[in-house]
Amino acid sequence: MKNSLQISQKDMINAFLLFFIIHTTQVGVGIQGFQRIVFQDAKHDAWISVLVAGLFTHIIAIFMLKTLEMYSSNDLYGIHLDIFGQWIGNFLNFLYILYCSTAFFAVLKNYSEVIQTWVFPNMQSGFISATILLLVIYTFTGGLRVIVGISFFSFVLSIWLFPMLVFPLEFSQAKSLFPVLESNLIDIVKGAQSMTFTIVGFEILNVIYPFVKEKKKVKKHLHLGLLVTTLMYLSIMLVSLTFFSEGQLNKTIWATLSIFGVIKFPFIERFELIAVSYWLLIILPNLCFYLWAAYRGAIRMVKVDGTKFAWIFAIIIFVASLFVQARTQINTLNDYFSQVAFYTVFTYPIFLYVFALLKKKFSSKKEKSQ
Repeated sequence: MKNSLQISQKDMINAFLLFFIIHTTQVGVGIQGFQRIVFQDAKHDAWISVLVAGLFTHIIAIFMLKTLEMYSSNDLYGIHLDIFGQWIGNFLNFLYILYCSTAFFAVLKNYSEVIQTWVFPNMQSGFISATILLLVIYTFTGGLRVIVGISFFSFVLSIWLFPMLVFPLEFSQAKSLFPVLESNLIDIVKGAQSMTFTIVGFEILNVIYPFVKEKKKVKKHLHLGLLVTTLMYLSIMLVSLTFFSEGQLNKTIWATLSIFGVIKFPFIERFELIAVSYWLLIILPNLCFYLWAAYRGAIRMVKVDGTKFAWIFAIIIFVASLFVQARTQINTLNDYFSQVAFYTVFTYPIFLYVFALLKKKFSSKKEKSQ
């Protein structure tokens, strides 16, 4: 295929690492407060919306994988160029770079707000953003294998936070989950769509697929990562629905962090502050992979060094972050990004697969006629 990537063996990664990549790119700032947004649409059936959203990630991942399998040594950017040609292909690549940049910006601003609200209320958000950006640049310049390593350790070192959800069960009431299917199908689907900002991230498959060694094992680890993420979100939603009252869940912005607030240890007075601070390790793979994906698209269009690109990217993001400060602005950012992400992640891969099939059939007929 045209525009295929030439990847050296030292840059390739084992297929089992895809599980950690997919899971850690899906789990980020959205998990801190997705419950309220989904609950507003689906009410006490919000847990069903989580399952529906998780099911759709598996379906869309199948379309992504089938498209990528046609171009085993190419990523989304190369596929665009092969199917649509130089001009349209580069335009679509630019839009995808813009999407990755917006995703990076949304994650950064949401986490900066959480840090400022929960831990350092008197600290300027610009200083928080700059500190995180420097950490991301340092990680990014280490290369893909370092980013994948961060993804692995992010999962291993943060898995202990999940069992902490057992503590709030003491104050939970299972009857809050009933009656089941009280909401209609449309509201449940709306709730699933509201999960978009929370559950995206697995689209990194479009860029990292050519770097995976054992292509036959990709499907297993991809779906396993999606399954674990869905089960994690489902567990958190079930705990939240049984822990909070309807009025509380409608008003609580960061429900997961509020749940952590009830956890008390003799040696830790406010456990939620530990969780918020530790969350940097969780969002770091999000930021690094979105930056890396944007860079992979940029080098298709211009010749630029990775370090130089990271600094230019970081400066633009930092300047943009200075103009988005208020809670209402961040909410607007999240709403717009969720809409764009829904079409980019959950709709476009289906159309791209159809275009790839048509291109393949057209090419095979042309070869036969010659």
